[in-house]
Amino acid sequence: MPEKVKFQLSLRQSKPIFNAFKAIQESPDFQTLSDARKRIVESQIKEAVLTGVSLEDDKREHFNKIEQELEKLSLKFGENILDATKKFEKLITDKKDIEGLPVSALGLAAQMAVSKGHENATAENGPWVITLDTPSFFSVMNHACNRSLREEVYRAHVTRASSGDLDNTPIIDQILKLRLEKARLLGYNNYAEVSMAMKMATVDKAEELLEKLRSASWNASVQGGLYYLDTDYAPDRVSSIASTIYVFPFSIDATLDTYRYDMEDLKNFSRNQGAIEANDLNHWDIKFWSERLRESKYDINEEELRPFFSLPKVMDGLFTLAKMLFEINIEPADGLAPVWNNDVRFYCVKNSLGSPIGYFYFDPYSRPSEKSGGAWMDEVVARSLALSRDGASVRLPIAHIVCNQTPPLGNKPSLMTFRECVQVEAVFHEFGHALQLMLTKQDEGLVSGNRGIEWDAIELPSQFMENWCYQRDTLMSIAKHYETGDSLHEEVYLKLLAARTFCAGSLSLRQCTLLFSSTVEAVAVTPAMLTVAIRFASIDLELHTKYVPGGSESIYDIDQRVGRRTQVIPLLPEDRFLCSFSHIFADPYAAGYYSYMWAEVLSYDAFSAFEEVGLHNDKAVKETGHKFRDTILAYGGGKSPLEVFIEFRGREPSPEALFRHTGLLPFMTSA
Repeated sequence: MPEKVKFQLSLRQSKPIFNAFKAIQESPDFQTLSDARKRIVESQIKEAVLTGVSLEDDKREHFNKIEQELEKLSLKFGENILDATKKFEKLITDKKDIEGLPVSALGLAAQMAVSKGHENATAENGPWVITLDTPSFFSVMNHACNRSLREEVYRAHVTRASSGDLDNTPIIDQILKLRLEKARLLGYNNYAEVSMAMKMATVDKAEELLEKLRSASWNASVQGGLYYLDTDYAPDRVSSIASTIYVFPFSIDATLDTYRYDMEDLKNFSRNQGAIEANDLNHWDIKFWSERLRESKYDINEEELRPFFSLPKVMDGLFTLAKMLFEINIEPADGLAPVWNNDVRFYCVKNSLGSPIGYFYFDPYSRPSEKSGGAWMDEVVARSLALSRDGASVRLPIAHIVCNQTPPLGNKPSLMTFRECVQVEAVFHEFGHALQLMLTKQDEGLVSGNRGIEWDAIELPSQFMENWCYQRDTLMSIAKHYETGDSLHEEVYLKLLAARTFCAGSLSLRQCTLLFSSTVEAVAVTPAMLTVAIRFASIDLELHTKYVPGGSESIYDIDQRVGRRTQVIPLLPEDRFLCSFSHIFADPYAAGYYSYMWAEVLSYDAFSAFEEVGLHNDKAVKETGHKFRDTILAYGGGKSPLEVFIEFRGREPSPEALFRHTGLLPFMTSA
């Protein structure tokens, strides 16, 4: 990896290349270039400057040392999380201690026990090994009746990689110190300004967006939930504070409705169930009782639904949806390319004429000893005309999609939950990223697929695809019982739809926090998740704008301070979630986590284009899907995201659809 960084620096800091791009930009022929080539020239110049090409020799040498050290620290940060996650193992031998856990979770725990040397472990009789791996962790938090087990697992999760040889605290401090030093070398006040230089927003606009959303979400969480408003709502009163970032000036007269429960409701519910902790609910109680309340209200049991969501059937339905929307066929191509595990599949994507246009690997199952938790999509190679070879007209893109689904158990396929751990949504989400990489029509490799797109908009296709999980025809196509082939009952579908934004008001905020911090990608926004994302985005910006390394306020002091403004339930004093916040310390979201909220505005608005033509109007849906393919998925970074969005929607983005889908339709007031 250090050699990779050295190469990237030498490339970005090449004076001949930099001067050549500058000459192109300043030449009279620049205006004759295509939009894509103009974007390439401009972004290459900007990236070179941000990589130190204009620094004096001694400063550039210092800059390069910082970059190499940051790469090492980020790698170590991620390794520590993986090792800390693997380190926790809870062996359980008493059946009473695992009461409430579903059969699938017990099977997984027994399978883990076998791998640890307990050869005779079974789902029915144990022993069982509980881990911090995502499927195991969420099963405990959602279903374990044993409160002390929930507490132990919760505390272990929020303190991962925060002690001993795996302590990420000094790594975080050093990363923040070096990022600030790097920013000042480049002439910026802080690292957030460096990060925003390649984004649509500015620090001020991002902070204003977060504060508007924080204020409204806080009111909703504290005062008891949100409701759908059918009258007196004026989307034209949404105001724009800039041509590329929109802030929604509103307040919420939050009213408890039949879809939301606040703190007192959850306390009352748990009290009626005989819970001794009812008057003192803590972080490890909230998700458990929220699930019981949700089951009671909507009569939905995730584990009873699991047989209806087998991974093979979900993938078949997803591929059918992609064919309908985008006129593509996805075919198995196993054996065409080598794989790193026997469970990995390889697929070919073909256009309507049967010609290959892209490929992707799919690595679906959890392997705690070698894979990080969560789900993600990465580029193997991008589409490129210049890099074509062997007589091909263009090099075709290849992606890999990585998930952490529950592995098959015995003769059962991988059975997924629809909502818990957002397993189904995660597959749709990552496939959306892969679609943008594979369906690009951009031949300029530097801006094809996901390349060259401002980070504020990179989540648009992925979050857009999540919306289809709840569209009736799509859901019914993937919800087939793996043994009988029976379809999900209509009434169950309606309950799933009604329960979509259920998160027990503010009470699930910390559990939603766990969801966000456990995955590489964020998921479709609910009101409570929105508040959690605001906390994450706020701490991200605080650390990269105002934090003073070695100052009077530690990173955890700042986290607690931000938590008091964004979380209804106080954080534990020992909460060290920052030590596993890989998004900003091991992945490229530093001073960019706010982009999830911005992309939600874009994705919901894009999906509303399909709603407007009628989701049951197949012809209109196909036409709109083709338009989405030929704009959002086709242009890559060859046009600005705002221009591309306007070409698709015929107007600038509006947050109205986000509010409508999340139940956040508020009264709109002037800022």
